[in-house]
Amino acid sequence: MDISKKIAELKEDENFAENVGMVLIHNGVVRGTKREDGSPVAKLEVKADREKIELIRQDIEAMEGIYKVVVEAIDGVMKPGDDLLYLIVAGDIRENVKPALALLLDRVKAEAVAKKEHSL
Repeated sequence: MDISKKIAELKEDENFAENVGMVLIHNGVVRGTKREDGSPVAKLEVKADREKIELIRQDIEAMEGIYKVVVEAIDGVMKPGDDLLYLIVAGDIRENVKPALALLLDRVKAEAVAKKEHSL
C-alpha cells in the first residue's frame, strides 16, 4: 500500500474534512529477530483471514468518533524488513482515534493473522 496515496484517496471524500481531525497509521514490518529469544529470523510465513479482518474493521469503524478504517494484511512468505500489515484509522479527536488504532492492531494480530517464524 502506498500510504500517502491512500490518505489522499480518503481526503477526496466530501465528508472527510468535517469528520476527521486525526489520521493514525500502523506499518508493521517483519522483524529480523524473534521476540522470544532474539534469535535471527530467516523468513516469516503469514496467513491472513480476510473475512475476520473485515468484521474487525467494521467493528472499529463503528466506534465513537471513527470515520474510516483501512486494513491491508499481506499473505505469503516474507523476509525481515518486508511490510506485512498496514492499518489506517481516521477520526475526530485523539481520545477516540488512538484507542481505536490500538484495539484494531491487537484484534487483527490476535484474531485474524497466523504467523510462523523460521530461524536462520
